[in-house]
Amino acid sequence: MTQAKTTCPYCGVGCGVTATIEAGTLSAVEGDREHPANYGRLCVKGSALHETLGEQGRLTHPRVDGVEVAWESALNTTAERLNALRAEHGNHSVAAYLSGQLLTEDYYVANKLFKGFLGTPHLDTNSRLCMASAVAGYKRAFGADAVPCNYEDLEEAELVVLVGSNLAWNHPVLYQRIKVAKERNPLMRLVVIDPRVTDSCEIADLYLGIKPGSDAYLFNGLLAWMAKRRKLDTLYLERHTEGVEEALAAAQQTAGSVAEVAAACDVDPERLETFYYWFASQLHVVTLYSQGVNQSASGTDKCNAIINCHLAGGKIGLPGAGPFSITGQPNAMGGREVGGLANQLAAHMDYHTPGAIDLVSRFWATDNLTPILPEEPGYKAVELFEAIERGEIKALWVMATNPAISLPDAARVRAALEKCPLVIVSECAAHTDLLPYADIVLPASGWSEKDGTVTNSERRISRQRGMLPPPGEARHDWWIMCEVANRLGFAEAFNYSHPWEIFDEHARLSGLENGFENGLENGVDNSTVPGSPQRLFDISGLVGLGRDGYDALAPIQWPVTKAAPHGTARLFEDGKFATANGRAKLLAITPQGPEQALSTAYPLRLNTGRIRDQWHTMTRTARSPRLMNHRAEPFMDVHPEDAHTAGVMDQGLAVLTAAKGEFRARVRVSNAQRRGEVFVPIHWTDCFTQQARSSALIDSITDPLSGQPESKHGAVALAPLATDWQATLLVAGGATESTPWCTSAYWTRIPMRGCQRWQLAHTQSVNDWLAQLKEWLPGEVAVVSQDPTNARLRAACVENGQLRWWLMVGPPNELPGLAWLEARFNEAALSDTHRRRLLAGCDDGAADTGPVVCSCHQVGQTTIVNAIREGDTSVEALGARLACGTQCGSCIPELKSLIEEERPNARTKQPLATEVV
Repeated sequence: MTQAKTTCPYCGVGCGVTATIEAGTLSAVEGDREHPANYGRLCVKGSALHETLGEQGRLTHPRVDGVEVAWESALNTTAERLNALRAEHGNHSVAAYLSGQLLTEDYYVANKLFKGFLGTPHLDTNSRLCMASAVAGYKRAFGADAVPCNYEDLEEAELVVLVGSNLAWNHPVLYQRIKVAKERNPLMRLVVIDPRVTDSCEIADLYLGIKPGSDAYLFNGLLAWMAKRRKLDTLYLERHTEGVEEALAAAQQTAGSVAEVAAACDVDPERLETFYYWFASQLHVVTLYSQGVNQSASGTDKCNAIINCHLAGGKIGLPGAGPFSITGQPNAMGGREVGGLANQLAAHMDYHTPGAIDLVSRFWATDNLTPILPEEPGYKAVELFEAIERGEIKALWVMATNPAISLPDAARVRAALEKCPLVIVSECAAHTDLLPYADIVLPASGWSEKDGTVTNSERRISRQRGMLPPPGEARHDWWIMCEVANRLGFAEAFNYSHPWEIFDEHARLSGLENGFENGLENGVDNSTVPGSPQRLFDISGLVGLGRDGYDALAPIQWPVTKAAPHGTARLFEDGKFATANGRAKLLAITPQGPEQALSTAYPLRLNTGRIRDQWHTMTRTARSPRLMNHRAEPFMDVHPEDAHTAGVMDQGLAVLTAAKGEFRARVRVSNAQRRGEVFVPIHWTDCFTQQARSSALIDSITDPLSGQPESKHGAVALAPLATDWQATLLVAGGATESTPWCTSAYWTRIPMRGCQRWQLAHTQSVNDWLAQLKEWLPGEVAVVSQDPTNARLRAACVENGQLRWWLMVGPPNELPGLAWLEARFNEAALSDTHRRRLLAGCDDGAADTGPVVCSCHQVGQTTIVNAIREGDTSVEALGARLACGTQCGSCIPELKSLIEEERPNARTKQPLATEVV
């Protein structure tokens, strides 16, 4: 048994993970107690990482035109087809679309190959969908894409403001750090600003349920309020900023009074002014913002409205203070460091950075070839696929992402992919919605196999270590690109044998001519470029590590230089910014509403987002059955009055319709929703369900500055999905969505241990269920119970003593607890007792535990409710009895809600005889 330290591949927190390897497999994971991002904490997704591994469902062989081929053939074909299209249509006919799931070294090689040697600017990343507005806002204000804060600031703050961030679900470890900090410091306050009442409100001192899209009004109002109450830090503004007069004038014009802002945001004026007073009165304020701010047609302006308030109050560059953009993906920041966005070159240089094109060109040049860097930025994500649709882009290489699901107006994206002459996909999963469009499929390594670095939301570079060999013929992304580059004639420039060599080159470029006057530093030419400010991103202090030093690299925050060899915890402490004059800039912001307008046909505002136990398109998390239990089906959260108006019922099926498409899911009636608004998750794909792609409801409208889509502000209509029957089917083995019952009006596939669960519904009646079962399923129906009077049926098939399938026709609320049935699929031979109990779906005396609330310990809602009714009316008591809430803590808000709901039904718990009363 050995242990290795690595990092989690999910969100941007960048938690350290200690993995245990036994007999060539990764048998367990736990939080790395020494990693400064999490100090041993892991969320439920991170703690289940070892359950997501294995060769099943992995791509293991290259394919060309649907046929498995050897690597040599696949690489040669890739190079030949790329060269042929470039020769016929020019360098700009080639493009790449990358992912925050890639490691920095993969990203670096991709950017160098496409921009530096293939000569195309059209390389972008799915980080465009989550962080681009935050990047643009930082660059406008500070002159660089530089997050000024660190995680310790969240614990040192007097006030933490969450804006457009359900931190409790999307970045659970940071939420737990804030929760512990509040327990230690009773004076610390938390404000949640969000259209929905989320689990993050559990520890909030103030909640503002603002109207979607009104964030800029709220923060313009804060700036105007601070000026009116003489709460501006005039000395800081005079010494370190510019643009304050224009920003104040815009704020006073658009949000000059509390009453005006309260009306625009649809919040209570007194609660709004309380927030303004708290923010203005405290120096140590951190505003933590995420997709609820960024995913907007005016997301960049919203970010700058937030930054304006911090600059105006001098609440930046201090412990516990600053505007903090929390990253969505594990290496979204690392990708930006190496130029992963279409408007970047490398090392935080843009096309319009003075001297950048020449500098990067010289650095990448070899003796035999000079790079042909493009002179202007390329197409951003949505623009890129529009260019494919027009026929302008002829070849697209997609790595580690799924644009057929994640981009808005998914039908249009798929049509563009269908007509693209060459689609190359590097992927580790065998089944994604993108693969049917691929001409060339290249099997890539995944987490636990990849070896390199990632950068988290606080600028901390950590090692993600390879611990297991890739399955089959899967290879690392950087290796695949280098082999293609070799066949394209660029062998010398891509002659890497290990990721440390790529990292070393990346580090050297970061320090090259980077505003220093001391000549050479660690072998890097740092001579000053006249008229060019120092680039904040600089890791030249990590040059020359060698393989051993790279393998042993401990987490460290950039900049890392000769002057700061141990990294930099916090930026702008000296009030100097990365602008030409060293001053931060306040921007004049004119608030704008959502571009996707509501109408009589589409009267409801659609919000999209993540849920607690899933990640992106579920290619990894769905491999762990316990992560499927908290929210097993796609759903929509609907306000009770909207549900009544539309005629939909709680737990019934419904349809959301938009101008671009349709979304079918189960209804969750919730007072947490504002009236007139609907929330749907982003995770479900065609591999898991029918017509539940949230992107099908979103128009391809983007922020004109950042290019980020307006994914939070769709316009939809709600109606019931009229079905004649519903059914639950459990089938042994790994059945896929190509099975015959997928012609139903609604289906969802839910992976379980040893079987697949299908939730089915259809608009047409079934006259003879036994005949239908013979058409759908193999084997003889061994047992059956049918009641034609109320359209109820239960049936099962047992072959050679093994359970093959089990069916219940009826609504899901009539299901028994499925844990007992799930276990039967793993038995080599059913006992007579178990065979007799099949139709009941449970053993004598077996309790139905209900929907899973605590995924870590698989504790169901019914079990928790019963414990509360028996007197365990605190989270601590439930934890002591059931273990729920004792590991990652993500379920604690839900536990508290259940306690509040059931407290009137709870009996007074009698003390034990030994207890002192």
